[in-house]
Amino acid sequence: MEKSLRAARIATFGFFTLNGFVMGMWVVHIPTVEHRAGISHAVLGWLLLLLGGGAFAGMQLVGPLTDRLGARKVVPASAALCSAALILPGLATEAWTLAVAMLVFGFGNGCLDVSMNTHAVQVERGYERPIMSAFHAFFSVGGVLAALVGARTLSWDWSAALTLTSVSVFGLVVTVLFTPALLRPEPAHAPESRDGTADETGAGRKPSPADQEPSPADRLSSPAGRKPPRVKTPSRIWALAALAFMLMLCEGVANDWSVLGLREVLDAPAATAAFAYGAFSTAMTIGRLLTDRVAARFGPVAIVRYGTALGALGLTVVALSPWIPLALAGWTVFGIGLSGSVPQLFSAAGHADQGNAGVNVSRVAGLGYLGMLAGPAIIGPMTHFIPLNLTFFLPVVFCVIAASAARILRTGPVAATPAAEPAQASAGSRPA
Repeated sequence: MEKSLRAARIATFGFFTLNGFVMGMWVVHIPTVEHRAGISHAVLGWLLLLLGGGAFAGMQLVGPLTDRLGARKVVPASAALCSAALILPGLATEAWTLAVAMLVFGFGNGCLDVSMNTHAVQVERGYERPIMSAFHAFFSVGGVLAALVGARTLSWDWSAALTLTSVSVFGLVVTVLFTPALLRPEPAHAPESRDGTADETGAGRKPSPADQEPSPADRLSSPAGRKPPRVKTPSRIWALAALAFMLMLCEGVANDWSVLGLREVLDAPAATAAFAYGAFSTAMTIGRLLTDRVAARFGPVAIVRYGTALGALGLTVVALSPWIPLALAGWTVFGIGLSGSVPQLFSAAGHADQGNAGVNVSRVAGLGYLGMLAGPAIIGPMTHFIPLNLTFFLPVVFCVIAASAARILRTGPVAATPAAEPAQASAGSRPA
């Protein structure tokens, strides 16, 4: 069991890295794809919204699907779809073909995002200690690899179609290699008797075929024989999703406005301004690699509370700094503070209810992704009224709110809705 769990962890690292690599290769080739399709920056901006819309739709669809079928089936299918869809932007020659490509590619990315995070929660449950942040760090590693590989292929004058097709094939090969190591769906908990003790099926007795395979009559009368009822998302999950929205909005602001802020506000040279995003992303990656050990010792509440407080301090320094080195230090502190918070939210959502982990993760990831898109869109219009550096106080406020609300991660698991007749339900009659 320990060996298979270790293999599953390595496979999960592989899928997170693959997702970061695929998305990074798309980002590297955005200018080339834009030129090939013959569109303006404004049109590209609208098409990128389709990418986000497709991703959100994929997240909401694949969440319940992962709960029903298990991450072992959904992760490979999602990874294959995301990898194969990368071909489409490289082949687009018009605005409408690129629009279709963005929608399909975004959908595949959203499916992979939720399903691999759900599997990561399952692996983390097996380890019985925090390991989620390291998975997210390897997503960033995949982006770094994409920047290096993309720069090399562009220097060789490879076309976008050739490069993205090659990456698609590579992604499919990686998917095939890592799929066998994924964990099978977790077995349902043994039912309890009326006195609170587990019945003999879960007390060490080897289940009989009758326990594992319900009769046709049982299938018709049990939840497994019909479509599972729609489960109402608990308010705690929506609260976690709201925090994800705010914190990923902060991350989106750093991704899209850090370089421009250094150039416009402090008049930094282009090469120097690029270090703003470099400092932030490097700090995020290193922070996520170290967060799990800190979370194991101090708990996820401390990670979110003190991490977001540190992030608020760092971004305040950025907003008020008159010197370039101090601003770069501020972006570094902001990245370190923000690095471990979002993975803790994903982990809390996945552990809240084992039977609905996929749905809960999809809610948190979906709103978080909308926050990532909303950040740049909100900051832009604000610059018509106040200087760019002062707009950074909006994410500062969100960091302060997250620090104040961090105690929500201390709440115990969401109580599962009891079945109508728990004494008669069998493990085999429960949906996967």
